[in-house]
This record gives sequence, C-alpha cells and structure tokens, in this order.
Amino acid sequence: MKIKYFSDTDTALVEFSDRKVAETKEINENIYIDLDTSGNLVAMTIEHARKQASLPHLSYEQIEKELPNKSLQRMARSSRR
Repeated sequence: MKIKYFSDTDTALVEFSDRKVAETKEINENIYIDLDTSGNLVAMTIEHARKQASLPHLSYEQIEKELPNKSLQRMARSSRR
C-alpha cells in the first residue's frame, strides 16, 4: 500500500494495489474509489485531504488475529479472579 499526498491540490491518494483501474466510483464530492474489473479496491482519492482525513496526522497499526485458544485461556484466567 502506498499513500501519496499532493500539497498543491490538498489531495491524498491511497494505492492498495497495482491492478489496472476499470471503474471509478464517487463516494461523496471529496472521496473517490477506483476498482478493478472484478470490483476489487485499487485506490482511493481524497480531495481536501487535510480536512477530510486529518492529514498530516497519520498512523499505522497492525492488529494480529488472536488465536481462539488464547481467548479461552484469558477468559479462564479472568473467571478465576
């Protein structure tokens, strides 16, 4: 994934893949999504990005999938308390 910010137009472009864009859909007057031929998300354009997307405040957090066994262990520990 790539995020590009064009300060001269206050536009952010979030690229999710390198697939060819087949269709662009307007979400609202400031947000557009690009889809491939299968309907998969390719990119998103955000106009007036500083206001719409709180730029330049950007963070990334990866959330790991918790294994079911760990959830059960945690629940068992908390019920013993």
